[in-house]
Amino acid sequence: MAQSVALKRKHSSYVGKAFKALLDFTKSNVVLMVAFCAAGITSIFVPVDSQYLSYFDFKTLTCLFCVLAVVCALKNIRFFYTLAQKIVQSFRTIRLSVLALVYITFIGSMLIANDMALLTFLPLGYFVLSSTGKGKYMAFTFIMQNIAANLGGMLTPFGNPQNLYLYSKFNIPTLEFMSIMSIPFVLAIALITLCCIVFVKPEPLEFKGEVKALPKKKTAVYLVLFALSIAIVFRGIPYWIGLIVIPAVLMFMDRKALKMVDYPLLLTFVFFFIFAGNMARIDIVRDVLSYLCEKSTLLFSVMSCQCISNVPSAVLLSQFTDNYADLLVGVNIGGTGTLIASLASLITYREYTKHNPKESDRYMKFFSAFNFGFLFILTAFMFVLKAVGLY
Repeated sequence: MAQSVALKRKHSSYVGKAFKALLDFTKSNVVLMVAFCAAGITSIFVPVDSQYLSYFDFKTLTCLFCVLAVVCALKNIRFFYTLAQKIVQSFRTIRLSVLALVYITFIGSMLIANDMALLTFLPLGYFVLSSTGKGKYMAFTFIMQNIAANLGGMLTPFGNPQNLYLYSKFNIPTLEFMSIMSIPFVLAIALITLCCIVFVKPEPLEFKGEVKALPKKKTAVYLVLFALSIAIVFRGIPYWIGLIVIPAVLMFMDRKALKMVDYPLLLTFVFFFIFAGNMARIDIVRDVLSYLCEKSTLLFSVMSCQCISNVPSAVLLSQFTDNYADLLVGVNIGGTGTLIASLASLITYREYTKHNPKESDRYMKFFSAFNFGFLFILTAFMFVLKAVGLY
């Protein structure tokens, strides 16, 4: 009898742990779960058939995996942290240090994608501000880093996940891609710089910290792999080569990096491919979305991001418009605004509230004010350029 009770308690404990793990996973991957549900619901209206295979952009998934894997390996040797630390140590005022942190995140998002830039440089921002007694600028710095990550990544095809998808989907020439995004990119730099100058005083700053040397062999190998992954993105090398070479090298040099890859993000793309493909096969949905995109792809894509985030907006709306220029601009500047407009914003919110759990309301007020301000200015500016024929 006692043994039976013990077995029941043990079984109950396993069930409880499994349920908690599932709940934690769901909370940490809300967009993934939404994508899963969306794919499941649309599959009721469009039963699984052979056309499902045509939904998936395997090149985009491969490129994203390769870039994320190499970035994780570089992160494990503290490459980006060490680089950023050296730069920040060169400045002597809090204003210049905040600008440096924001610019590092801005540039980083162009090279390693917006979410990885935030995961890498937000902890550095916290370290710099907390260790120098400048915690009052924490919320502002995190918000500017978040905006910088979302808007900095828009210049390059691999800077944001939605860029990589649209770049591959429409086979956009690289120079044309960068030309389309150059105007909002430059405006974003100007706005971010202005905000940092206005809202951060030039107070003296004393920063002490030891910069550790990087392992030369691993650094060299990982930089070569990073160059390989970028060459794949720019179509210089067939994507299947990266899928073979990069995992093989990392299996030998850093298996942990392969485990750290953001697989939920890859699965999110898979489920949204299914969702978007199914939506395109439902007549009434296709007609409505095609009509809205025809009226204003730019405005509708910006608005769509506020509700379902920029990555799923790009995947979904790409099925209903060939106007990739407006769609590109819309899903990039649309990453500002609401907290769910970009996955990166959720990362920033989670990181800030981890250090300041009692200031979530205050953070959201500042976050909304700055993000909607950027959204309005960028959107209005692009519409003015379109009206006068300069875009």
